[in-house]
Amino acid sequence: MAAQTITVLVVDDHELLRCGIALSIQGQPDMTLVGEATNGFEAIAKYREHQPAVTLMDVRMPEMNGIEALAVIRQGFPESRIIMLTTYRGDVQAMHALKMGAAGYLLKSSLREELVDTIRAVYAGHRRIAPEIANELALQVGSDTLSEREVEVLRLIASGNSNKGVGTLLNIAEQTVKAHMRSIMSKLSANDRTHAVTIALQRGIIGVS
Repeated sequence: MAAQTITVLVVDDHELLRCGIALSIQGQPDMTLVGEATNGFEAIAKYREHQPAVTLMDVRMPEMNGIEALAVIRQGFPESRIIMLTTYRGDVQAMHALKMGAAGYLLKSSLREELVDTIRAVYAGHRRIAPEIANELALQVGSDTLSEREVEVLRLIASGNSNKGVGTLLNIAEQTVKAHMRSIMSKLSANDRTHAVTIALQRGIIGVS
């Protein structure tokens, strides 16, 4: 009896990466590429059309990102097996994706070595997380998380706004903004506001503009 073929959907807005993944899959006797998509909306439509055994989903995409698409697909298809792909090691995004049911989380820099083995493992019902991302998650266990307001303040600071400017945009006092920043720096163990922004970007607390 022949082994069952693993059908794969690839979702990424970079054509070169999709082509590379397609070539890798085509070289595997037990895998078949059934579709490609370039953003979250297309991913949802393609998933519904093909219902692949495994989906490879980029985290950062235009129009609708991968984590949003993951949530929609998992809601309609709770048995879906989705591997998130990212350039960044941010633990916050990884945690969100894993809580929503992602079956895997890989760095794009490791796809050449880990892609096909991860697809097979996920297809078999296992969860696979890149060691670098797993380490980031472990390091942050028990660390203080930022409140929604603090994330909002930090996002505006990252965009180049002063404390006074942030206060005006959020309709809060400048002293309140300063208090939020003190709390943010304490929770992130940051030396100053620039350091806080850098840490938040690295961890995926705020996005890269």
